[in-house]
Amino acid sequence: MVNSLCRLIEGHFLFLAVALSMAAFIEPSMFIWMKPHIALSLGIIMFGMGLTLEFSDFAAAVKNYKAIGLGMLLQYTVMPALAVAFSVLFGLPQEALIGMVVVGACPGGTASNVIVHLAKANVALSVTMTLVSTCLAPLLTPLIIYVILNQQIEIPFLPMVKSVFWIVIFPLVDGLVLRRVFKRRLDPLLHIFPSISIMVIAMLVACIIGLNRDLLASFPVLVFAAVALHNLGGLGAGYGAGRLAGFNHRDSVTIAIEVGMQNSGLGVALATKYFGIASALPGALFSLWHNISGILLANRNRAVFSGGENVEKS
Repeated sequence: MVNSLCRLIEGHFLFLAVALSMAAFIEPSMFIWMKPHIALSLGIIMFGMGLTLEFSDFAAAVKNYKAIGLGMLLQYTVMPALAVAFSVLFGLPQEALIGMVVVGACPGGTASNVIVHLAKANVALSVTMTLVSTCLAPLLTPLIIYVILNQQIEIPFLPMVKSVFWIVIFPLVDGLVLRRVFKRRLDPLLHIFPSISIMVIAMLVACIIGLNRDLLASFPVLVFAAVALHNLGGLGAGYGAGRLAGFNHRDSVTIAIEVGMQNSGLGVALATKYFGIASALPGALFSLWHNISGILLANRNRAVFSGGENVEKS
């Protein structure tokens, strides 16, 4: 019974996300109660990921420094450049351009780790890249914003690292330790965590839609188009560069997700603090859209692996 339900959920990932999102748009109160629990929800998913991994996976990820370096290079060059390019292309007003640049200068978001997990890509590499980009952010994000916008900002280092530690590292290590201690005895539990992850991420997207319903109802088309193309451009650049650099499909998908999914929450906070509430619009839209595109990518990649295509070594 449980296994059948899990297969049903995993087989209808996209449908669940769309259905819950529509419900959230019609009746936001059904999902916005999750807002204070977003960090906890992500932590639960990360704990489940830890149960499926080994410490050797992270040792291999650290040795894959070329992939990490490529991801960081794309994160802090391509994403800011695309932000400027699409803002100019669509003739966005100054406030929106500022918001695009701020989001483009941010590090990878913790939600990227969840999407990588659901896409059956390289979770250990994803977590390592998120940690590295977050540690670089207090230096590189203000530098990029100053170079492009001629505005000085400050990003506290410790709060950012603490956030990644409690949401990502701590629950992940807990899962790794339990897996190491109990080994195969945990196997019966592992089958349910992908389904839990799918339900939680679908509800989180619904929560984001509920919180931004008024914004979506007004639907600033040009800004939304620029944000969507910004994200898709990052995903495409990450995957394309990964393949050109000789990485396999799994690692290239991981790089794509890490590059394309920004810490949009940080982007909203920085834009609001230093440039005004109007500049926070691209960050809010990015927060919504990159989860939707991430679900679509994860759904596609799960189908590729489930179909038995030989993508691991290709």
